[in-house]
Amino acid sequence: MSVISFMDYKSTLDYLYNKTLLFQHVGAAAYKPGLETTMALSHLYGHPEKSFATIHVAGTNGKGSTSHLLASILQESGYRVGLYTSPHMIDFRERIKVNGEMVDKEFVCSFVESFLNSKYDGRQPSFFELATIMAFSYFQEQKVDIAVIEVGLGGRLDSTNIITPILSVITNISFDHTQFLGNTLAAIATEKAGIIKQDVPVIISETTPETRQVFTQYAEKISAPIVFAEDSNEIISASHIDGMLHLDTVSFGKIIDQLDGNCQPLNANAVLHAIKLLRLNKIIIPLEAVINGFKNVATQTGLLGRWMTVNKQPLTICDTAHNSGGFKYIAERLKCIKCANMRIIIGFVSDKDISHILEMLPKEATYYFTQPSVSRALNCSILKEMANGYGLCGDVYTNVIEAYKTATTEASLDDMIYLGGSTFIVADFLSNYL
Repeated sequence: MSVISFMDYKSTLDYLYNKTLLFQHVGAAAYKPGLETTMALSHLYGHPEKSFATIHVAGTNGKGSTSHLLASILQESGYRVGLYTSPHMIDFRERIKVNGEMVDKEFVCSFVESFLNSKYDGRQPSFFELATIMAFSYFQEQKVDIAVIEVGLGGRLDSTNIITPILSVITNISFDHTQFLGNTLAAIATEKAGIIKQDVPVIISETTPETRQVFTQYAEKISAPIVFAEDSNEIISASHIDGMLHLDTVSFGKIIDQLDGNCQPLNANAVLHAIKLLRLNKIIIPLEAVINGFKNVATQTGLLGRWMTVNKQPLTICDTAHNSGGFKYIAERLKCIKCANMRIIIGFVSDKDISHILEMLPKEATYYFTQPSVSRALNCSILKEMANGYGLCGDVYTNVIEAYKTATTEASLDDMIYLGGSTFIVADFLSNYL
């Protein structure tokens, strides 16, 4: 094999995005259920995931916020913390961080180069399989004490599931990626439950009767201690004040959370239960670290797109909620917004059932129907036709920035603009806005 050398970061990304299968571009074709390829890559790189402690976080909604909160609190506690999440908003390197700092461009280039020059002879890895081992290798090189690992899709067959964590967290079960995970909540819960490991404690954030039964049976079968966070809610009260979430808690006093979405009290409850379990596992986490970890989570970890205020006049919010479970909280919050006129910039990918989302959206708003810049995008004209059937009216715009510029031109200072529908809508917006 001839030696391959990348000259720059751009050509490395070109390989990752265009020569491997990237889910955000091609959807189902990139989904490779099974751990064989990831395990082969791990073996090739000397099983880097075994060199540090891990926390594994799965769920339909809330796993990103939960992962960032845990990383922020552990960092405030003095640990060197790895964080692996997906997808990214602007730069691939957002996926792999140590103490809030993105992976070096040089490491990304050298890792891909080392893979292409290796004697690996297994199945061509997907984008996510290669990125996962890249993250584990970087965390090993950086000598992290602990890494928070967010599941990409599902759990049981997700590439991240080669780790044996000290704690597992499952945040929420809702309908998303049903073509891969199943058409019932019980089926989806079974896939998420696959991250539960023998004798490793697991926290379940919220359940329905059918999902609770799945988790209980799975945990009992492999002797995994299970905590249902909803059974002993740490959150006494929650209020939204000046873009921050103010929480009164049972064990930790008053907490100010930089993440202000309506779903965040559930995430906070799961995180606080996780802190208590980690302390029992001899992980030292001072109260001050919990307070500061919540208060500075987005600043400290670089988290983007969670009920994120990007302008105050007119009030402009973007959020990555992209399924009915997530939009339940968005719809609740939009109803509470006091403004002269509500303007909603929205777009989706084509392989999701969005009917339940369209049902929830406010009919009195002005809509700007658009589409993300990925090949899976739902055409904005088709979206408009679908939305009209639910009483949602507006015009079409072929890209997010065109929609945003029009909305801001038409808005008065006391209007409200919301951008969302897909993670990729928010990514397109932030890539041009920040």
